[in-house]
Amino acid sequence: MKFQVVFTFDPEYQGYVATVPELPGCMSQGKTLDEAVTNIKDAITGYLHVQAMHGKPYTPNEFQSFIGEVAL
Repeated sequence: MKFQVVFTFDPEYQGYVATVPELPGCMSQGKTLDEAVTNIKDAITGYLHVQAMHGKPYTPNEFQSFIGEVAL
């Protein structure tokens, strides 16, 4: 399974905050980008597990969008 994850550097925290737009409330953080990636993977796994336990298994959206950047 693949999920879009948005990583934002938080200068106050001095690290990265990761959010998963497709999974409302699924967030994590890490002092480095690698740590944030590891932590958001754990958060996604936990989120999906809890949803399944409450009888709300994940069903993927029919569309996917990705955020990128273009340099000019």
